[in-house]
Amino acid sequence: MTSQTTFYLSQVLGKKFLSLQGDELGKIIDFYVDLTVWSGKEHEPLRPKVIAVKVKTSQREFIYDFTSFEIKRFKRNLRIICHEVNEISASKNTSRLWLVEDILDKQIVDINGRKLVRVHDVRMVMIPSGTFALAVDVGLEGKFRRMGINQPLETFLDRFNFSLPTKLILWDDIETVDFKNAHIRLTTPSSKLNTLHPSDLADIIEELDKTTRASVFAMLDDEKAADVMEELEPHAQIHLVESLPLEKVADVLEKMPADEVADLLDVIEEDRAEKLLAEMEKESSEEVRELLEYPDEVVGSIMSTDFITFPEDITVEEAITGIRQKKPEPSSIYSVFIVDKNERFISAISIMELIIAEPTATLKQIMKKNTVSVFDHDNVDILAELVSKYNLLAVPVINEEMKMEGIVVVEDIVDDLMNKRKTR
Repeated sequence: MTSQTTFYLSQVLGKKFLSLQGDELGKIIDFYVDLTVWSGKEHEPLRPKVIAVKVKTSQREFIYDFTSFEIKRFKRNLRIICHEVNEISASKNTSRLWLVEDILDKQIVDINGRKLVRVHDVRMVMIPSGTFALAVDVGLEGKFRRMGINQPLETFLDRFNFSLPTKLILWDDIETVDFKNAHIRLTTPSSKLNTLHPSDLADIIEELDKTTRASVFAMLDDEKAADVMEELEPHAQIHLVESLPLEKVADVLEKMPADEVADLLDVIEEDRAEKLLAEMEKESSEEVRELLEYPDEVVGSIMSTDFITFPEDITVEEAITGIRQKKPEPSSIYSVFIVDKNERFISAISIMELIIAEPTATLKQIMKKNTVSVFDHDNVDILAELVSKYNLLAVPVINEEMKMEGIVVVEDIVDDLMNKRKTR
């Protein structure tokens, strides 16, 4: 056996394999690989190892143990030798799959490229310790190789100093997501998809067919799913909310900002929305219901209820400690808001102002007077002017009793303006 033979899956599919005496025994039609093979070093995974091969003879199809097979290269051709025929069974499970049936032509996620691609071929290698799948080919060269025209095409292109682009993705950098056809499933703790940024994952999920989209989303943990849901386009959000189990959707919505949930439930079927609200925890549900009561044209309809208030007599150091204890989402905290003993709004202090202030100073000493605010029933049209005029990142929203109801951040104002332009 040679020390190393590299080849592509397409180069051996349909190829005859021989006995030691040179007799033709059948044709190779698929490879069965084990995804859980480990190398000598602890916790260092190898590429999937070929453990069986599906062959076709003049009579029928068989599955043979691959340990008795040898692949040799003679010049530009491959020769497959079978030292001993040993028929075995190959039942599918989450750690084993067929390369042709489960991977070839299937959709996968290029984890490094953060995009959905389709597999045209598989790069493989035979070494003394076994035969392994190294990478998948998602480029044009792999597509033409499958068609059997890559060699003449490359010869023709050489005349113009042009070559077919090669695009190989290492096995460690892919995740199979074609649930409609593939017979493997993601597991939440180990799924490579969980390593992607929610925005990248949302882009990928939007490209999937509806069945696969729901399957992939359902495998995400609730925290990750909530972050992804916020990044999805409305049509994808609606599909997932209406198609996934009620309990799963409710758990995800509880992890999202109440204003985002209200916007989503406002555009789905009323019966489904009510069932979701009933399934959610009481506190989260009541918060969303309050936002749903606001008419679309008023400030309250786009405000967020995630904000932090402090009394005016505490120190800057105490306020910063309080923020750390509350652990708000970094993307949602622009300012802290000062209230009196009756919870009435007094002023706002930006996080930057808080950081550069003397730790022993009180909030009353550093806060500004006459801070801009809006009422929850004011028309949303006034927000853009206020943000532009006063260079605000977040606008406090109060009720008629001067108590805070929420905030409107600049992103929500921009989104509201964009949505209005789309509907004109």
